[in-house]
Amino acid sequence: MRSDLFPPSPVVGESSRELSTCWMFSSPPATEMTSPSHLEQLAEIELQKDEEEEDDDDDVTDSPSVPPISTSGPDSSHPYYDVARHGIIQVSGDDRYGRKLIIFSSCCLPPSHQLNHRRLLEYLKFTLDQYVEMDYILVYFHYGLKSSNKPSVKWLREAYGEFDRKYKKNMKTLFVVHPTNFIRIIWNIFKPLISHKFGKKLTYVNYLTELREHLNYEQLIIPPDVLRHDEKLRAAQRGGAPPSLKTPPPRPPLPTQQFGVSLQYIREKNGEQMIPAVVRHTVSYLKDNGLRTEGIFRRSVRVQLIKDVQRLYNLGKPVNFDDYHDVHVPAVILKTFLREMPEPLLTFKVYSQVQDLLNVESSLRVSRCKQMMESLPEYHFIVAKYLLSFLHTVSQQSLVNRMSSSNLACVFGVNLVWPLHGSIALTDLTAINMFTEILVEHFPAVFGSRCPPAQVDP
Repeated sequence: MRSDLFPPSPVVGESSRELSTCWMFSSPPATEMTSPSHLEQLAEIELQKDEEEEDDDDDVTDSPSVPPISTSGPDSSHPYYDVARHGIIQVSGDDRYGRKLIIFSSCCLPPSHQLNHRRLLEYLKFTLDQYVEMDYILVYFHYGLKSSNKPSVKWLREAYGEFDRKYKKNMKTLFVVHPTNFIRIIWNIFKPLISHKFGKKLTYVNYLTELREHLNYEQLIIPPDVLRHDEKLRAAQRGGAPPSLKTPPPRPPLPTQQFGVSLQYIREKNGEQMIPAVVRHTVSYLKDNGLRTEGIFRRSVRVQLIKDVQRLYNLGKPVNFDDYHDVHVPAVILKTFLREMPEPLLTFKVYSQVQDLLNVESSLRVSRCKQMMESLPEYHFIVAKYLLSFLHTVSQQSLVNRMSSSNLACVFGVNLVWPLHGSIALTDLTAINMFTEILVEHFPAVFGSRCPPAQVDP
């Protein structure tokens, strides 16, 4: 076995992007090293080494494997129940910039003889088909892949071939978490097939803490086995107990703060204005400039640009969206504002009621949604009415902008409601999307009667 196939392990402090570049280019192309069949043999050897190291760790720590726990399992009527019940694929809300997070956890793969890998591929495509028209992020947790549960290299080739341009174009980043030498060899096998543009989307992540730089970490659905493995890696690297994954205490918000603070705080600090400035400005701009933009709310923009706009708002400085020459900037800013609220706009209380909506007779769902909205605190109701009125207007232009009430629900649902504890499970999305679609499509019926004082009409 050639030693130059396996670059040394990374040291603490190297960024994930630097590691991505290092690993992609530190080894010569597969055609220069050996045949694909030999590489497959090397990959299998490395996977067995990984398993031996995992077994040694388990012997030392005497920590039994705990199967991943999902907040709610799929209904037995799910078209891919045989695959979905394992929790291999999860949709975990959005990242900080409005891009859908889709997670693939290797440790959830059952032994190969218990899973039809063709069905797994179909289920992955079934899940992605709901989101590929908008920007999305794929997070791959590599830990837990074993000889007994791994798909074949032939299957991987077929899978890559079936994921045509529509799947690859809007995938903005593929995070590979806890990569090993096995991943490096697989990369060399596939390198001749992968375009340079797609290769640039690949980012290796050695520790879970690195994901905080890119994603809303608290929204991620991370299997317990992956969490334990990460703790072992960090303890071994530092030679002691693993550091805490908790975030540092937040700084006190500025008086002009708009992002990450409650509606009540914004109202108290802004002369009792009923609608936060971010919501008012973005909605007004989009009504004038974005209603006929195809795919509005489905595209992302540069992360640094969003941070710059957020900073201006939080400092109380003026923001002129004309300066950015991109109507998607205010669209992403609006979603970011909703997503960073400490409590969702439609409140934590509503979440369980939304899940119960599936059990309500279809003819009664609009009235049930009306009851739920009328139970909201006044501040939340006013802003929700303002926002949903605008989204209803957007949906009325769907022949041009392609954003029907159903499409808007897929984009905004997880930004309007989420659970107090844990993340949104993939199986919860059906109810959330249905609920949001009702709010948008039946806006006059849902919001028509209650009209609190100082109501602001968009």
